Amino acid sequence: MGATITIVGTTLGADDRRLLSAFAAQLGAALAGRALQAEAAQAALLTEANNLRAAMLQSVSHDLRTPLASIKASVTSLLQSDVSFSPEEQLDLLVTIDEESDRLNRVVANLLDMSRLQANALEPSRVATEVDDVVAAALSSIAAPADRVVVDVDALVPAIWADPGLLERALANLVANALAWSPPDEPVRVRAGVHGGYVTISIADRGPGIPRDQLARVFEPFQRLGDRSSQAGVGLGLAVARGFVRAMGGELKLGDTSGGGLSAMVVLPVAQS
Repeated sequence: MGATITIVGTTLGADDRRLLSAFAAQLGAALAGRALQAEAAQAALLTEANNLRAAMLQSVSHDLRTPLASIKASVTSLLQSDVSFSPEEQLDLLVTIDEESDRLNRVVANLLDMSRLQANALEPSRVATEVDDVVAAALSSIAAPADRVVVDVDALVPAIWADPGLLERALANLVANALAWSPPDEPVRVRAGVHGGYVTISIADRGPGIPRDQLARVFEPFQRLGDRSSQAGVGLGLAVARGFVRAMGGELKLGDTSGGGLSAMVVLPVAQS
């Protein structure tokens, strides 16, 4: 059988009842306010997700279809039996297929990486990592032309705490972004130096740069600030790079290149022996 609880006390007077009623009304209003705040926060999250989804669909529809169209056109041309191509023309078509396939691969990889970041699905393994090895791997992964990238990494630069795979992807995105915006006759420069207990890896280009009041926006997904470069991709490179660097306990900063252009600086702690 259930227990009966009896509350015994003095009878409340009119003033006490009014005070209690006012307190109960304020408590009810506070609870209702918290419920409204929770609903507003949920609505804001849904709005942000919808905006992101719309931006993704708009960007992906262009950045996936463009390389696919180039690949399809080149393959179709090579398969035509009634057209004869010279060896040079065949090579040009094959180079187009190769380059556009790499571009398509980068777009898809960045989309997958961004989904991992937004789902908090990253589990970086921080180990002592040699900077020159990761830089070389990053350049190789994007097939960076040797004449367009100048690497200046001192052999005395110490190892850093990082996840080699994530750092390679971050640097590859930064170099690819710099190459997309730099003039063909201006090489991208990759440097590394020690500052206190940290190593800074900088990627400097000679492109148009970014106005200071727009620097924060470029880290937002699908932001390309006017689409002035046809090779700038889906607008995820900087967002993915910063997400990876932060996951490793570092920071990605942007600044002006001396003489014009943009410099991206990856700062990671030195691996202590």
